[in-house]
Amino acid sequence: MSTENLPQSPEQPPRKPRVAVVFGGRSSEHGISVVTAGAVLRAIDRTVYDVLPIGITRDGRWALTADEPDRMAITERRTPDVEELAESDQGGVVLPIDPKNREVVYSEPGSVPKALGEVDVVFPVLHGPYGEDGTLQGLLELSGVPYVGAGVLASAVGQDKEYMKRVFTSFGLKVGPYVVIRPREWERDEAAARKRIVDFAGEHGWPLFVKPARAGSSIGITKVNDLSGLDEAIAEAQRHDPKVLVEAALHGREIECGVLEFEDGPRASLPSEIPPPDAHAYYDFEAKYIDSTPGIVPAPLTPEETAEVQRLAVDAFEAASCEGLVRADFFLTDEGFVINEINTMPGMTPISMYPQMWQASGISYPELVEKLIQAALRRSTGLR
Repeated sequence: MSTENLPQSPEQPPRKPRVAVVFGGRSSEHGISVVTAGAVLRAIDRTVYDVLPIGITRDGRWALTADEPDRMAITERRTPDVEELAESDQGGVVLPIDPKNREVVYSEPGSVPKALGEVDVVFPVLHGPYGEDGTLQGLLELSGVPYVGAGVLASAVGQDKEYMKRVFTSFGLKVGPYVVIRPREWERDEAAARKRIVDFAGEHGWPLFVKPARAGSSIGITKVNDLSGLDEAIAEAQRHDPKVLVEAALHGREIECGVLEFEDGPRASLPSEIPPPDAHAYYDFEAKYIDSTPGIVPAPLTPEETAEVQRLAVDAFEAASCEGLVRADFFLTDEGFVINEINTMPGMTPISMYPQMWQASGISYPELVEKLIQAALRRSTGLR
């Protein structure tokens, strides 16, 4: 029997690329990651992409969460938590460790595992250790799933402020004076380690900034004005990281610059300036996220200064082998620009400086998210 005149079934429309937005995590920046995820989820074009929100709890469980960006905001000076968004307090999401299979599975105790479909790209908006430091990126490389942002090496370098500074110095970028106290050094001879810091202060002067070597969002940082506050500052930093970084205070203007990967390579945004916050000793966590100290965008710099900081930001991006995006933070001193650090997954909350700098440069938040997803989809996993 001929099928020539039988009605033909319509072709299935092509499947939309699926973006898994992974957020939360085990670091002290858990809450800010959730806020960033809310902004990213709100910005993704649902006519172009399917979206799968996956939250990582503070104890490391991968939870299927509600796709409700309005619940991922700071309310009453309190950051949100993945546990509040999880659809179950026991269920877990599992990525396959198989480059030929990108299907995500959800399981709960006593229930048959449920396939959630394939994931085409992961948008990891985790900040700090166990997410921004190369650990998650390594897992995604093993899984063969493309992802937004820096790879394993660049993520690790960008998270560890000691090695970040070592890399920058080797590429000719100017960094400020610092000293590192490693955990074994502190445990072996606490008095000798403390003396190294005191000697450093004797050479460079007070105040000093004592901070966790591998944390962000200004968490765990203390401005120490004299010897009396040193031990308490070290203890606070060690609450977040056993390795402690001590930096000399740099006297200058705080300037930030965003870098974004385009098809023809990385480009820098217009820079911003962070003015000294009135109610805070420095630009700490509360000044950034709770009191929302506004930055100045674009920064009031000369055209020559703007061009210079943009060049240095791209140089830092390239020096650390970054991909996707970076926020580069500088001090403009009497001797010129000194790079303080880079952030390979900067905060992208509605008040964060990275999206504000690109907005001032002509790229809206939804366009920024789209460019990051497209940059990830253009790249393969593995060596590149």
